[in-house]
Formats: sequence, C-alpha cells, structure tokens
Amino acid sequence: MNGEFVIDVHGLSKSFEGKVAVNRLTLQVKRGEIYGFLGPNGSGKTTSIRMLCGLLTPDSGSGTCLGFDVLKQTAEIKRQVGYMTQRFSLYEDLSIRENLDFTARVYGMKNRREVVEKSLDRLGLTERKDQLAGTLSGGWKQRLALAACMLHEPRLLLLDEPTAGVDPKARRDFWDEIHKLAADGITVLVSTHYMDEAERCHRLAYIAYGNLLTHGTAAEVVANSGITTWAVEGDDLFHLAEQLRGLPGIKQVVPFGTTLHVSGVEAELLHRSISPFQEDVRYRWMRAKPGLEDVFIQMMDQARDNFV
Repeated sequence: MNGEFVIDVHGLSKSFEGKVAVNRLTLQVKRGEIYGFLGPNGSGKTTSIRMLCGLLTPDSGSGTCLGFDVLKQTAEIKRQVGYMTQRFSLYEDLSIRENLDFTARVYGMKNRREVVEKSLDRLGLTERKDQLAGTLSGGWKQRLALAACMLHEPRLLLLDEPTAGVDPKARRDFWDEIHKLAADGITVLVSTHYMDEAERCHRLAYIAYGNLLTHGTAAEVVANSGITTWAVEGDDLFHLAEQLRGLPGIKQVVPFGTTLHVSGVEAELLHRSISPFQEDVRYRWMRAKPGLEDVFIQMMDQARDNFV
C-alpha cells in the first residue's frame, strides 16, 4: 500500500438509470485523516464515499483503498471498514450490551465478550449497558452506533451524516471521540451539513450534483473561493437586502444575526454596487472574512442539478 495515502482514486464515476451521480472523482486521503464531504442533498456525497470504501463498485475509474483495488477487491476493503448510517439501525428492544454482543456475533468474533466490554468502557457506555436502546437519547444512540461499527477494529470509518438531529453538546462529544480515533491512525470519511463540523475536519471536499468543485483544508477552500464579503449593520436590513439582491456583482445577501453578509466574486463590481448604500448614514459597512457557509452557498448557486 502507498505509505502516504489510504485512499488514492482517479476518475471514479457512477450512474443510476442513465443519470450521472458521480462524475470522474479524483481524491487522495491520508492515514489518520478526517475527511469531510459537503454538498446539497442528492449531490453524490454518499455515493462517492461508498465507492471509496468498497461498498459500491464504480462504473469507471481506478484506484486503491487500504491497498486494495476499488474495482476488483471490494470484499477485502469492506472487511476493514466501519459504516455508521444517518438513521439508527440497531435493535431498540435490546439493551446496549445485547446490541453490541449481537453485532459481535455477526462479525463472528470468538472473543466477543472481551471485545464488547472493551467497547463499552471506551465509549463510556458501561453504566448504561443494561438500558434498552430504544430509551436512549439521540446522543447516546449515536455513541452506541459508533461502538457497534468499531467492534471489528476497522482501519477506515464511514460516517454518513452521523450527528443529524443530535444536540450540540452530544455533537461536540462525538467529534472529540472521532479525533481520538484519528490520532490512533484510523481514517475517517464523514458527510455533514454542519459548517462547524466541516471546520473540524482535517480536509474537506465540496460535491455538487456529482462533481467535485473544491477540496482542501477549510482555510484553503475559503482562500481559493475568490469571494469578497462585506458585512453591514443598521436598521431595516430586510428592506436593504431586497434592494441589494440582483445588483451587478452581488451573488449573495445573507442575514447573520443582526448583520447582512453581502458577497460576490468580482470585488470591484461588488463595491460599485454597494457604494451608494455605504453613503447612507443608517448603515455601517465593514469588510468581512468569508466563511465556509458563504463559499458553499456560492457553489450551490452555481452548480447545475444533473438529475433535472
């Protein structure tokens, strides 16, 4: 296996019923890296991740995952992958311990009792081991699901929107655990819609309607976007937003609390359009640093839905 990259693929494509879901994806992911996938619903995030992990065979392209060919050795890849879906898929009428024991039986583990106890301890589930899964909060269900997909000690984790519907405290605890796993050398692929989670990834990719539009660290993605953003404060911002939308050079007018973010990719044209409003004493204008959300909204507006 390439010592640097756990995943090294080139030109992966996948279509369903004649519609291109993923178009010539090229990507490299290092060992112990948390790699985030962002994009609108139906953009190809899940399809991309499943192809990378051997859960779905590409129509074309080439590459390796964990040293195995993604076209010819998918069975070998799957044995070393832990997959956590968005929807809780364990048995709600079994306890935490019973769920983990059942999963260990499915994996055919001979030392399953030892493995289950270790898993309970590692993820802080020991005190709740006899609690029925159906009575757990979203955060504890999430922790149980992570424990289950880690039982066979995978080298690669696939997390498909794992924190959807979970409160902020539980999300933070979950990400702390993910970073611990990455520090131990486990590679993590995660899809998410949360910008704060995207910023916690080592690197990320933005996929829209099957096409990889950008990738890199969060800072690199923002820096390479070419977006210029102004923030404006004042009274009656709703009316101001209505006046600004559609002017030359203005691609986004987005409320952020008590301010508006006004953004575009042509800085001079943007400035000419907002100049008359900057003279209005009711408003206070200042340059702002664009964030990931600004970048992704911009990309989403530019992307073309390939299923329409």
